[in-house]
Amino acid sequence: MTQRVELATVMDRLAIDDVVTGYAVAVDDGDWAAYRDLFTASGRVDYSSAGGIEGPVAEVADWLAETMTLFPVRQHLIVNRLIRIEDLGGSPGDSAEVRADFLNPMRLAGPDSDPAVTAPNFVAAGRYGFTLARTPDGWRLTGVTVHEKWRHMSA
Repeated sequence: MTQRVELATVMDRLAIDDVVTGYAVAVDDGDWAAYRDLFTASGRVDYSSAGGIEGPVAEVADWLAETMTLFPVRQHLIVNRLIRIEDLGGSPGDSAEVRADFLNPMRLAGPDSDPAVTAPNFVAAGRYGFTLARTPDGWRLTGVTVHEKWRHMSA
């Protein structure tokens, strides 16, 4: 590889990492417009292993906007990111896959107005599969699949 190709690969990896981080921030902040903007027009999401839905990003974003009201406090921790960029004979291509583990502590909505005090904790963990494509607007998600491995609820 030349230094130019190596630099391009590093820049791609950083941009892809920003998309994955942006995904977690958008979900945690309930910013569904930002969530949609992370995807290509044909992007799809599959939350079925966690009891959610599977479908086009717009449909899933609407479902999340409604469902996440049950969890007013949430925080995604996405770690152990394994990024694989398409290799075109030593040059970076226009598609990528990311496998990343997640830990997702949340607080269920309680009867009181302060969810930090009155509601139980809910934690889910597992692995994400992200697929991405290089677009004229930068790297965008073409798919997200959640593989939930365990969950726990405590008071």
